[in-house]
Formats: sequence, structure tokens, C-alpha cells
Amino acid sequence: MSEHEDYRRAEIVVDLGAIRRNVEKLCDAVAAGSDGPAVMVVVKADGYGHGLFGSARAARAGGATWLGVADRDEALDLREEGDTGRMLAWLGMPGEDYGPLIEADVDVAAYSTQQLEEIVEGATATGKVARVHLKVDTGLSRGGAPLSTWKGLVDAAAKAEKAGHVKVAGIWSHFACSDEPEHASNDLQEEAFEAALEVADKAGLEPEVRHLANSAAALLRPSSWYDLVRFGIAAYGLSPAPHVTNIDHLELEPAMTVHAKAALTKDLAIGDAVSYGHTFTAERPMRVALVPLGYGDGIPRHASSLGPVQIRGHRGRILGRVCMDQFVAEAPRGTVAGDEVVLFGPGTNGEPTAQEWAEACGTISYEIVTRMGGSANRVAKRWTDDDGSLV
Repeated sequence: MSEHEDYRRAEIVVDLGAIRRNVEKLCDAVAAGSDGPAVMVVVKADGYGHGLFGSARAARAGGATWLGVADRDEALDLREEGDTGRMLAWLGMPGEDYGPLIEADVDVAAYSTQQLEEIVEGATATGKVARVHLKVDTGLSRGGAPLSTWKGLVDAAAKAEKAGHVKVAGIWSHFACSDEPEHASNDLQEEAFEAALEVADKAGLEPEVRHLANSAAALLRPSSWYDLVRFGIAAYGLSPAPHVTNIDHLELEPAMTVHAKAALTKDLAIGDAVSYGHTFTAERPMRVALVPLGYGDGIPRHASSLGPVQIRGHRGRILGRVCMDQFVAEAPRGTVAGDEVVLFGPGTNGEPTAQEWAEACGTISYEIVTRMGGSANRVAKRWTDDDGSLV
């Protein structure tokens, strides 16, 4: 930002206390005496749009003993910020220098023997033992070693461990359909994971943590807990399986609120058309508000004529197409420029939620909150906490 006065008309407010309370509830949900799994909170993608550093602090305060990130920069930024706890960074690129991660005491993931070799190079360069989590592809067909190459990766890791370059700290995988509890692939993936663990056991590997469960599996499939569960979207107060009602008892608190000020208001007459393409035409006299947010700020264009808003305590919706910097919304009579427009929040005051936006746009709440704010930093972001300890 330049040094002139900040005139941004929209704001993202993140309640770090809500994240902390959510993590506390999630830790309780998987607690099983002293045998319960450890808890990782995933803070990748700028804490799912909630802010990397604040989300990490809130997760730790809520009881998370692990943090999960996608790439090296996220991990190293957290270390520079002062986080010293266990952390896993899992998305590497060919030719990546793992030395800085190993030096920073970050656990890293290996999907292939080539990646393992690069990790060994980093360990050799730093003179430290790299903690590695071997990932097996049990059916998502995304990251991880397919079962056909798994034994080769395990054997290479056992050799590197014997040579003193690495310690296989974890073996892990990821579900494809855990938000659909009855999907047949869930059983198949667990069986494949068990088979992969057996291969590792026969090679003499003794991982500290075995982990398979993401948010949905951690809440709906206790058989997948193993030694560690990974909570992502649930930590931010949004359901990983919104159509499965038996997790509603957790009463998770959505942590993000997005609101703006109406830049302009006007009255439409019957027949007046709105925005590009005239995809909406007024069928009655109506009041509308111009909201200074658009797809350049992360508002999905798919929200055109669908996205819900709240103005003066009344629900309305976007009218016509979302533009790059603005959209037009239905407003109650009496609305004036400067009135608050709430796009979504926790829902406690009748405002829409990120889940409602997701359903309106035909997507998932993950995408709604992660994209919010856009890449140009045109929307102010503010963090709050009920006792001030996390801000």
C-alpha cells in the first residue's frame, strides 16, 4: 500500500478466537483418553484466506501440536515469525533445495525416489537428519507414490535412514471422498493404506505418525484416525461435509466476515436492466445498492444474480453480473450510500454464511473463503480476538 490515506471500502474480519475455539472443539472430538491422535491444523493458502500467522497462532492456542502447509515459503515464513512446533510441508517441486526446510526443523514429504534423493542432498548439505513423511497414493490419484512404486520408495527411504540422512517420521495418504461417508472408495483407501503400512513395516520402518484423516474423515470415520488427524476447513468454522448433519453438534464458528459500504444507491423502475449483458431486469420498482467488490477482489462471477447479501438487517441478492470491481445488490427501502453490506459471516445475526455463498455459486466453502480479498490487496483485512491474546 502507498502512504496515502486508506480509503478501501470493504473489509475482511477474521475472528481468531473463533479459530481457537474451533480447534479446541475438534481436539475434544477426537480425544480418546491418552490414546487419541495428535492434531494437525492446516494453514496453507494463507490460512484458507484467514491469514497465515494469525491462524497458526490460534491453532496452537487451541491445542494443535502440528501445523500443515503446502510449500516451503509458508513453512519458512512461519519459522521466521517465531513458530517452533512440529510442522509438515508437503508440496515440493523437482530440483527444490530442501536444505532451508531441514535447517528450520520442518518435516518434509517425499512422493518419489527422486524427491527423496533431493531431500537427502539437503540433509547432507546441512549436516542434519531430515524428518520425512512418505506419501502413498491410495486412490486419490493426486500426490503420493502409486502402489506400483511404493515398495521402491520405502526401500530407498530405509536405506537413507540406515545411512543417517533421514528419519522416516511419517507415512500418510489422503482421502478422495471422506465427505461422503457411504462412498465405497473410503473402505478401499483404508485397505490400501493398511497394505502400504505393512510394506513399510517389513522394510523395518517405524514412523512416529501414520496419518490419513482430513477434516471430514476425522469427524466421520474414527477408523482412519491412526496417530494424527489433519483438520483444515473445520478449524475455520466451516463444515467439511455440510450435508452430513451428524457433525452439526460441534457448533463450529465461521471465523470470517466480509462486509463493505454501499458506494451508491438508486431506485429502479419496472423494466430497468442491470449490469453487463442485461441478465437481470426489474419486474417491480426496487431499491439497489452499488457494492465496491468484484471478481478482482475474489467475488465469484458465478455469484451473478445469486450471491446473498444483508443490508439493514434484510436479505437480498446480487442483481445481474458481478463486475471486476463492483456489483449491484437488492436493497431495502431507505438504504443510502455508506450503509453496511454484509456478504457473509457466522450467521448469528441473520447474515448469509460462506456455505450459503458456496451453494449459490455451485462450489465449496473452501473456495469462497480462500479466494476472498483477491490478489491486489484492495480489501482491508482485520483480525480480532475476544481476549486480545492472538492479535
